[in-house]
Amino acid sequence: MTTNLGKLSALRVISRTSTAQYKGTKKSIPEIARELHVDALVEGAVMRSGDRVRITAQLIEAPADRHVWAETYDRDVRDVLALQADVARAIAVQIRGNLSSIPAPHEAIPLNHEVYELYLKGRYARDEGSEDGLKLAFEYFRQALEKDPQYAPAYAGLADCYAHLPFYSETRPAEAFPKAKAAALKALQLDQTLAEAHASMAYVETYYDWNWPGAEAEFRRALELDPNYAEAHHSYSRFLVSLGRVEEARAELKRAQELDPLSLLVQANSGVISYFGRQYDQAIQELRQINRLDPKFSVPYWGLGLCYEQMGVYEEAVTQLQKAIHLSGRGANGIASLGHAYGLAGRRGEALKILLELEERAKKSYVSSYQIALVYLGLHRNDEALKQLENAYQERSTLLTYLKMDPRFDPLRSDPRFEDLLRRIGLKH
Repeated sequence: MTTNLGKLSALRVISRTSTAQYKGTKKSIPEIARELHVDALVEGAVMRSGDRVRITAQLIEAPADRHVWAETYDRDVRDVLALQADVARAIAVQIRGNLSSIPAPHEAIPLNHEVYELYLKGRYARDEGSEDGLKLAFEYFRQALEKDPQYAPAYAGLADCYAHLPFYSETRPAEAFPKAKAAALKALQLDQTLAEAHASMAYVETYYDWNWPGAEAEFRRALELDPNYAEAHHSYSRFLVSLGRVEEARAELKRAQELDPLSLLVQANSGVISYFGRQYDQAIQELRQINRLDPKFSVPYWGLGLCYEQMGVYEEAVTQLQKAIHLSGRGANGIASLGHAYGLAGRRGEALKILLELEERAKKSYVSSYQIALVYLGLHRNDEALKQLENAYQERSTLLTYLKMDPRFDPLRSDPRFEDLLRRIGLKH
């Protein structure tokens, strides 16, 4: 339903990740609407009995808590996609949307309800945003494809999981991104209108192929197909900031924040964009605001550490990065940032301990050479840092995407070897 209504560009449809947080809530309709900044809510229930499915839906004008429309639909479970489109169309009539934006489903063959349920379980697991959630999602999508090898959304789901795996685990980019690309291509071969598959292709083009024009075309196609795709807006904003298009990145992120207002990660990226734009005071203000919303969320502390480091307040940078690591665990990205800050703070012994920890960890599992380069850079060992960045290039490290904009690498910018690396990645303009 969210996907169907999301195709109405005139509407702002809140993402699943934000709305799911109200499952089982005792908050009133007006309270929920105020928190999500929306004018209306759709409530509903799905009940299945054998091969029949019943959907009850109602449209509620939020400020007045007034029911505008309600309907009950009974259908064969194999027709559930058509049923969802019918409900979305009925809601669109009530809000005077453009019905042509909600096409009939593409499947000419009735849908296998077991396949669809497995797909939905996969999407739910994927939205957890964790390594365990991705592993569970993989299993559901694979089960769906075992039952129906031609089910395009499950291939798109696999592509999405593979594309995000390097960000949630120690998986090497070369192990994940080619599989993401293959799954996305298969999904698009079966159905060119899957926004999720286009977004996964954009991820591969951004973080692995470094094909910047191709990535932008895929992001734009995904958002053309689903203007309310919050994660695609969010990812596109990160793409834009990596190229130095800071104000465009802000505009895309603002749209993502409107569509997914309860995602702390999406909200925190305002501060990250400001950091890359070298607007450190503004970044600190934005990140502190997220701190107040959830003091146990680690990302703002990491961002604050980077900002204080660039402002020369090294001990405060160390304090913030230590907080981030305490909350999130000793992930390589966090401890590499801390090692860099230790080096700049003159705490050489502690920086060397982190360098040793990363090098030992790299013998057992994947650690990006980019992260090792950071610690060398903090120790002012620029030649070793450049060698590690070259290793990161050979690894196709996802972190190289931000090399052009990250101020921590400023000491290398006048070195011809660094300029050549940026050129090979496609970031030298």
